[in-house]
Amino acid sequence: MLLEVEKIEKLSSKDSVCFLYSKDSDLKWAGLSKEQIKFVEQEKAKENHQIEINLYGSFIFIIWIDTETNNSYLLESCRIAAAKVTKRINELKIDSVITASPSGNSDELLALTEGMVLANYQYLKYFSDAKKKKYSLQKVKIFSKSISQKEIDELNIVAEATCAARDLVNEPNSYQNAVELSNSFKVLAKESGVNIEVLNKSKIEALKMGGLLAVNKGSIDEPTFTILEYKPKNAKNKKPIVFIGKGVVYDTGGLSLKPTPHSMDSMKCDMAGAAAAAASIFAIAKAKLPAHIIVLVPSTDNRPGGDAYAPGDVITMFDGTTVEVMNTDAEGRLILADALAYAKKYKPELVIDLATLTGAAVRAIGNYGSVMMGTADKKTKLALEASGNHTYERLVEFPLWKEYGEEIKSPIADLKNLGSDLAGATTAGKFLEHFTDYPWIHLDIAGPAFLDAASAYRPKGGTGMGVRLLFDFIKNYK
Repeated sequence: MLLEVEKIEKLSSKDSVCFLYSKDSDLKWAGLSKEQIKFVEQEKAKENHQIEINLYGSFIFIIWIDTETNNSYLLESCRIAAAKVTKRINELKIDSVITASPSGNSDELLALTEGMVLANYQYLKYFSDAKKKKYSLQKVKIFSKSISQKEIDELNIVAEATCAARDLVNEPNSYQNAVELSNSFKVLAKESGVNIEVLNKSKIEALKMGGLLAVNKGSIDEPTFTILEYKPKNAKNKKPIVFIGKGVVYDTGGLSLKPTPHSMDSMKCDMAGAAAAAASIFAIAKAKLPAHIIVLVPSTDNRPGGDAYAPGDVITMFDGTTVEVMNTDAEGRLILADALAYAKKYKPELVIDLATLTGAAVRAIGNYGSVMMGTADKKTKLALEASGNHTYERLVEFPLWKEYGEEIKSPIADLKNLGSDLAGATTAGKFLEHFTDYPWIHLDIAGPAFLDAASAYRPKGGTGMGVRLLFDFIKNYK
């Protein structure tokens, strides 16, 4: 169960409280005695910025924040502190805690609370002793006169969507093929009032989506192509904004089999882009944001069995482009290309695709952010970058110089699906660009979408990367 957040009008001496403080006068506001204030000041002098006071029945957690810090990292430091204090709260078997900020730092207090909710996430579905492992913390109460109920509602919605995306990514392929993924999307759609249509294999064949069908040839499970739409009457965009998510539920590399060990261990995460896209429209619809959004998810696994497509094959894509297959492990761009071409029918205002696409993106910037590239105007890119900084789902723009297009020219077809050993993230993006004729942004989320070890409020496994980013972007879209 997701950690519940609610607003309260007054503090209770019976509850444990987590105070954010940035100046000494805050400690008096928190009702600390002279001895307690002295203790806090001594601990702060030792560079201990999280201080615990045992009141024998409840606890006070004091978290010091430096408000002179760059705002983007200030909010992130609150989320990081939240992860630390949440761990301690669960160790103490506390089931409810109040968050408060004597200085009225509402943005920081919201970030702290958000961090607590996200840090409290667990994926316990397949544990036989799940009840025993379950965290004690069940509720967070925000005490703040400056934070509105709407802000708290949005916090709950976005956290729920982020954790839903995490669940989808963490689900093992033995329980989640393309059809089951689309069924999960139906559940999200029903709960949020989003319209959904799932195209089965026969419909995909009728549309001649050659990229998706080629990748699916080695599988015993059928592919799906999911279309989700949220169109409120008060939408501020006249033409839809389209999110496209790569939905490879498991990637062996196909006949270009990934080497072992470890290279395939986490490949259930290769649909993290699909999870983020679907969870984002879920959050946008539940929050009733005034934006017309469409989500497209091409989905299959990538296996070496059956009549698997092979290096050297030439396939014909949805838009008629012919592609020479150089490597069957460059499959994500093939299914995305069909979806990008299909998106043209909507005459979109903007298309954003999300994909765990290349190891090159991870090697370039690690797990600390995502690679961005595209043809959208500078204003749109800057707005998306600003949302990335605000949510700390940061973006680094790579170029799409025309020279990269030379690397994906084929001697026997229109394109090939792989460039040289250099600039792999960019040549993948250049391949995708071919299938667009509208403002477009590509996000390669391979680094932060799935972690081998927990990082503060981001758990080991699926992180839900992209949900908070896209929600913030649409919320502030002009």
